[in-house]
Amino acid sequence: MTRRELHVVVPGPIEQRTGGYIYDARIVSGLRELQWSVAVHSVHGAFPDPDRRARSSLVSTLAKIPTGRCVVIDGLAMGALPEPVRAEAERLRVLALVHHPLADETGLDAEARDRFKRLERAALTACAGVLVTSAFTAGRVQAYGVQAERVRVVCPGTDRCSPAVGPQRDEPPALLCVGSVTPRKGHDVLVRALARLRDLAWSCVCAGSLASAPGHVESVHDLIREARLDDRVSLIGECASGRLDALYRQASLFVLPSHYEGYGMALSDALARGLGVVSTTGGAIPHTVPSDAGVLVSPGDDAALTGALRDLLAEPGGTERRAALAAAARRHAETLPTWDQAAVGFAAAVRALDGNV
Repeated sequence: MTRRELHVVVPGPIEQRTGGYIYDARIVSGLRELQWSVAVHSVHGAFPDPDRRARSSLVSTLAKIPTGRCVVIDGLAMGALPEPVRAEAERLRVLALVHHPLADETGLDAEARDRFKRLERAALTACAGVLVTSAFTAGRVQAYGVQAERVRVVCPGTDRCSPAVGPQRDEPPALLCVGSVTPRKGHDVLVRALARLRDLAWSCVCAGSLASAPGHVESVHDLIREARLDDRVSLIGECASGRLDALYRQASLFVLPSHYEGYGMALSDALARGLGVVSTTGGAIPHTVPSDAGVLVSPGDDAALTGALRDLLAEPGGTERRAALAAAARRHAETLPTWDQAAVGFAAAVRALDGNV
């Protein structure tokens, strides 16, 4: 096998701008900077609940990879497809990359959750090893029957950024939420919380894809209209990196009311810019956001979210409380790994799980 050669399999184009895809793309770029030969393979069809095209695409993609090569498959592409993984487990060195288990997605009924657990358990236990993005997710994967020695944690990196400066002096505090508008991200919870804060001055921009869950997006729009917040809450869709950087720079506070995160890259991106955070205790979030830089409430508790935001927006005292969170975020930013460091860590993890690389 060629030294430092890796095949990476992702569902659809790797250029998609959600946390998992950004992680995959930045790791691939970093490995190439380290002189690895990395081939990216896009599989097509419906994921994570695979249709016939998805199954066929994964089977044919793996079949084309030469014998003995190391392959990292994003969990979104393989979690519900254990059969192709099992079929190639002897010929290829298959590693899974799990951002969070499929069954942990918000909004699944009991039957779908049980089915995903069963399938992903079979897929993961067929792999030579599993890469995850947080220690929390490592624990979740081990609960699926994967031995601890076959799991490696590689946290996402962050870019070194100038601290956020916030809005102009005569403008109200600016809230920023970054994440695809899906049930798991809790935009509906955020709107219900903000509806109780109409007496305070603030604006809120929500940046993230509107294409993943159109029905949910429409329900969030309905909530905004019903609360008469059309002039204060904006769903602006997916943003290019330059526009997103500007939004972070102009923000006063970052808010992400997710029901669950396997890591929460948008949270670390906010911390990297010295922004205080309001989020939840869902999944890995308490491991990502230090207690002095954020206020965390129970997932789905819009009343608690209202209270946390009121405390940080109301005067007197709100400005000082936001400043204290921001100062802690700036201190924490100095400890966050860069993407170059994440790539080095990923390379070491792959080597540890497959000694042939």
